Amino acid sequence: MAQGPRVAVIGLDCGTPQLLFRDLQHEIPNIRALMDRGMHGELASITPPITVPAWACSMTGKTPGQLGIYGFRNRKDSTYGGLSIATSDKVTEPAVWDELGKRGLKSLLIGVPPGYPPRPLEGWRISCFLTPPSAKAFTHPTDLQAEVDEELGGPGNYIFDVPNFREQGFRFVLDQVFQMTERRFAVARRLIKNKPWDYFMLVEMGPDRLHHVFWQYYDPKHPKYEPGNEFETAFQDYYRYLDKEVGSLFEALPEDCVTIVMSDHGARPMMGGVCFNDWLLREGYLAMTDEVAGPVAIAKAPIDWSRTVAWGDGGYYGRLFLNVKGREPQGLVDPERYEDTRDELVERLEKMPGPDGGLLGTRVFKPQDVYTEVRGVAPDLIVYFGDLAWRSVGAVAAATVGGVFTYENDTGPDGANYDRNGVFVMSGAPGQPTGERDGLRLIDVGPTILDLYGIGAPEGAEGKSFL
Repeated sequence: MAQGPRVAVIGLDCGTPQLLFRDLQHEIPNIRALMDRGMHGELASITPPITVPAWACSMTGKTPGQLGIYGFRNRKDSTYGGLSIATSDKVTEPAVWDELGKRGLKSLLIGVPPGYPPRPLEGWRISCFLTPPSAKAFTHPTDLQAEVDEELGGPGNYIFDVPNFREQGFRFVLDQVFQMTERRFAVARRLIKNKPWDYFMLVEMGPDRLHHVFWQYYDPKHPKYEPGNEFETAFQDYYRYLDKEVGSLFEALPEDCVTIVMSDHGARPMMGGVCFNDWLLREGYLAMTDEVAGPVAIAKAPIDWSRTVAWGDGGYYGRLFLNVKGREPQGLVDPERYEDTRDELVERLEKMPGPDGGLLGTRVFKPQDVYTEVRGVAPDLIVYFGDLAWRSVGAVAAATVGGVFTYENDTGPDGANYDRNGVFVMSGAPGQPTGERDGLRLIDVGPTILDLYGIGAPEGAEGKSFL
């Protein structure tokens, strides 16, 4: 055991300031009490504010550019071979638990993304929502799996995520979100009592899934909101339940524990989708060998690479890739024209009108302007359609409004997009500030935690301790 206070982090994926600090504050008395005892504030996420790599950035103190991870899916190389999932193996920079392990301190991790496959560490780990249903092992050490099964009454009862949550039906998803939260916290209470941990961290995916599936039923500002709908109190009901589980976990923690509740990013109502590749086709940057009659995933579209300048990818933000001569197999953009082409696209995207004819409010970033270091195969441009009010739809021929827009998501119903700011609450740290604080950043969390143990930030970390 470490001498001095231990640290426990309860991560609420997609925990949103609007909800936790304002709209639903009366539904969460346990979290509210932690805020009153310590410090809290909005936590500036990374660019882009996406679950993977956000949690990895928080625990390494590194940016997406330093990690070379720009989303759930990333280009493997400069071919046209599509994208690969960012698993735990893609994170090669040391995280909090790696630095603690070097000093013989033990960590207990439950559901921290990216946590599959469950890489060895000094301590215990249960993998995250990326765990496939076919996974035969999801813990380190492997015998920890038997303890999880025992706590939940048999194998197969632990819920990593709600599979295909956009397609399962609202009542089923809501029930699963409650069960997933209940079971994860039950396992957590057991393990924090019987494992000699120095650092504990849990990430609950329930808020994220709730927001995506039910935001339009909760928020009157959402274009699909209908007063008196069947799920109008789903947010209140879930957060009241979540807070009860968080409170029971607080009670199981040692009295000298530094306790943190945090999120990786926030959420906001999704107004609709911008069909990125339909726009690129219309503007002459993307070409096809054959006409596309209906929605087709960009990876399966008949792209004429010999005439294509750029293509886009869908998701909560847009990724634009240029077809560069000497980089891509059939590159068209001359390297000497690379910056001019990017500048031209930035200008045209940011001037894009919305369905009503007014400016959509799109913001476009060059990775080299956002990150001090750019590793891996980064997008050539990072695009926030409507400043994250609109999703990027990657499918071709998917537009239903004005040739570019749609109010249906190409990967299933989804009511929320990610937003820039998450939440941070901390109590129990010696000499810590109290009350509401400004200027908190996600990449500062890992260095702050290490600071509590008297350990400096990892070499090259851009994050700094709050303390």
